[in-house]
Amino acid sequence: MKKTIILALMALAIVAVPANAQSKQLEKQLKKEYKLKMKEYAKGDWKVFGTSRTLEVALLLHYEKLADDGVKEITTQTISTNKNLAKDKLMMNACTKYAQEMGSNIKGRINGDMASKLTPEELDEFEQFYAAYENNVSAEIKGELHNTFCIYREIKHNGMPAYEFEAYFIVDMEAASAARIRAFENAVKESAVAQKYAEKVSEFIRNGSAE
Repeated sequence: MKKTIILALMALAIVAVPANAQSKQLEKQLKKEYKLKMKEYAKGDWKVFGTSRTLEVALLLHYEKLADDGVKEITTQTISTNKNLAKDKLMMNACTKYAQEMGSNIKGRINGDMASKLTPEELDEFEQFYAAYENNVSAEIKGELHNTFCIYREIKHNGMPAYEFEAYFIVDMEAASAARIRAFENAVKESAVAQKYAEKVSEFIRNGSAE
């Protein structure tokens, strides 16, 4: 019995060593990434926007959220002369960016797995479905996007003073999947071809192929 316990502890130690080494290596790389990012921000005269936190803390908190399982990062940029209007524009850009990515992915799956079974007319009709799907994804994902932090700097745009913004968003992938399903259910109502192949298209969306 005693021998069995000793062997078990030895086995655990062997497993723990590489895991611990891997953790230290990751920590080292994260510190390096953080320092490089802060150096980049300082060189570009970037400042944190919309929070009393320092830029250093805002970035650390963003990294902390990124470490959670099942999340996706979305970054977006804009230029504006009005700081308040920029915030809404950044959110809109993030929604559009995500929707376009998801629309492109589902189009790739349909073209790759179903194109040979579709008529030219059905392929054309699917193009209309993609546009409707993207519009619905953009609307549905808005409530699921969380702006972790935003930075800005003063620039000249078309010879006039302006602000350049960069925003970082986090979205939970399970919530995003539910949003895509709602978007599909809305978009499919207006598409006969999507209704015809609804089971297959829905499968692409539900199994995460669009993530």
